[in-house]
Amino acid sequence: MTETARRTPCGGSPVRIVLADDQTLVRAAFAMLIASAEDMSVVGEAATGREAVALARSTRADLVVMDIRMPDLDGIEATRQIAAEEDLAGVRVLVLTTYDTDEHVVEALRAGASGFLVKDTRPAELLDAIRTVAAGEALLSPGPTARLIARVLRAPAPDAPGAPYPEALAALSARERQVLALVGRGLNNTEIADALALSPLTAKTHVSRIMGKLSVRDRAQLVIAAYESGLITPGTAPA
Repeated sequence: MTETARRTPCGGSPVRIVLADDQTLVRAAFAMLIASAEDMSVVGEAATGREAVALARSTRADLVVMDIRMPDLDGIEATRQIAAEEDLAGVRVLVLTTYDTDEHVVEALRAGASGFLVKDTRPAELLDAIRTVAAGEALLSPGPTARLIARVLRAPAPDAPGAPYPEALAALSARERQVLALVGRGLNNTEIADALALSPLTAKTHVSRIMGKLSVRDRAQLVIAAYESGLITPGTAPA
């Protein structure tokens, strides 16, 4: 485990990050990039999923940048363990993949990841992604994410880990079901507000209430819920 020098920006404490990747050079490159940002700090490096879970716990990390394919315990199972542990409820997971069409990405989102990023992304985009996920938002671009989920989720899977049963939709009002469908199609709060003639604050309130009713961690899980509950079917996502 390594730890970069920590810096405290004016806005508060830096985001505490664990890097999990079985390639030493990849971790080193990400660590150097993160060290250049004043609002984040690497507090641990893991070469396996099991190490990532242990470091998330021992370092009190805010976020784990998680490779999907790792030895001992893969990134999907490591994400699932982090999401399931009550003491790690505030830890977010940003998964890394080689291709944005990787079907394992959906498994990672089901397991509790807050978003995904391809490894060849630009450095500035990686830092922005970390900030987005650490702030509690989902990192879901409407194009590739929606296409990926629509292709993989050919039918509702209520028995999948963390997936809401169809009857969970009964707890939602008609308006909330409309909002959930739009979240599933990749719209942000402002776009939802425009589509339904609501204020952005009202749209945000609806999203928060839906998350509570469906017992999901964040917006990424709402997208999965929209498909797995059958509210949205493959083919309805934007191209």
